[in-house]
Amino acid sequence: MIAFENVTKTYGSNQVAVNSINLEIQKGEFFVIIGPSGCGKTTLLKMINRLIHLTEGTIRINGKRISDYNIHELRWNIGYVLQQIALFPHMTIEENIAVVPEMKKWSTTAIQQRVHELLEMVGLEPDKYSERKPKELSGGEQQRVGVIRALAADPEIILMDEPFSALDPISRTKLQDDLLELQRAIQKTIVFVSHDMQEALKLGDRICVMKDGEIVQIGTPQDIIQNPVNDFVQKFIGLKDDPFSVFTIQQVIQPFAKEEHQNYVNYSVAVEDSLQSILQQLAQLECVVVKNGTEIIGVITRQSVLQFLASERGEGND
Repeated sequence: MIAFENVTKTYGSNQVAVNSINLEIQKGEFFVIIGPSGCGKTTLLKMINRLIHLTEGTIRINGKRISDYNIHELRWNIGYVLQQIALFPHMTIEENIAVVPEMKKWSTTAIQQRVHELLEMVGLEPDKYSERKPKELSGGEQQRVGVIRALAADPEIILMDEPFSALDPISRTKLQDDLLELQRAIQKTIVFVSHDMQEALKLGDRICVMKDGEIVQIGTPQDIIQNPVNDFVQKFIGLKDDPFSVFTIQQVIQPFAKEEHQNYVNYSVAVEDSLQSILQQLAQLECVVVKNGTEIIGVITRQSVLQFLASERGEGND
């Protein structure tokens, strides 16, 4: 879907922002780029839609070099969400969302239908919010509008540059949950920049850890937690030497809900099993049922483990 081939970005004669990057982002993947300030993650993101021009190498979308696309065609097919929400203050919410569809000459009826559909998807009642101005919305509501504005013309790719970092913790958590639910429904290719490992572990199908303009490690959240490639990644995650020692089954077990977990009853673990063996099963499955003898006492999901590890990291860094 998106391929970087030996991509380098330099400023001046000796300032290297991104150094010889090779990676491929799959169609429909939620791909998170993370690393400390100045590591090149935002530069990498902005090169995809040519907001920043690469110095060397090639970026391809669907096999075609981005330099071969008409710039308007390229950007119309890539939604973009910033930390600074940047809604037009003089426009209504409906008008803000409709900007790109209008540029693409959609009909008025199609635009209005799309606006209402998107508002409903993020829990904002169209009759209540369509005619409001941005200043009449909370920060979290404005950011929801920012997200769906990026989706308005149904682009294949969504770029998100630390979109939730300016929000309070409650709003941020809610928007992360909403984005995960939205992605399950729309299955877009999302490239998401963050400096927060808790957020990356929660959202990403795969995580790309960067340092000094280079890729240090790419892997699933489980890969990153269980097999950090070096001390930098291990410290950035915030885990101790043994990641299996930071939680117990009791801390990650959840109630068994028959309607939700019935398909997993054949994939069970005993309450006395080692955490390592349970994590090995979760590498293949979304969920395992926990039994005490023959009695089902709950389930452990990938999400419950990752959220616990992420929250532990956050508390440890306060």
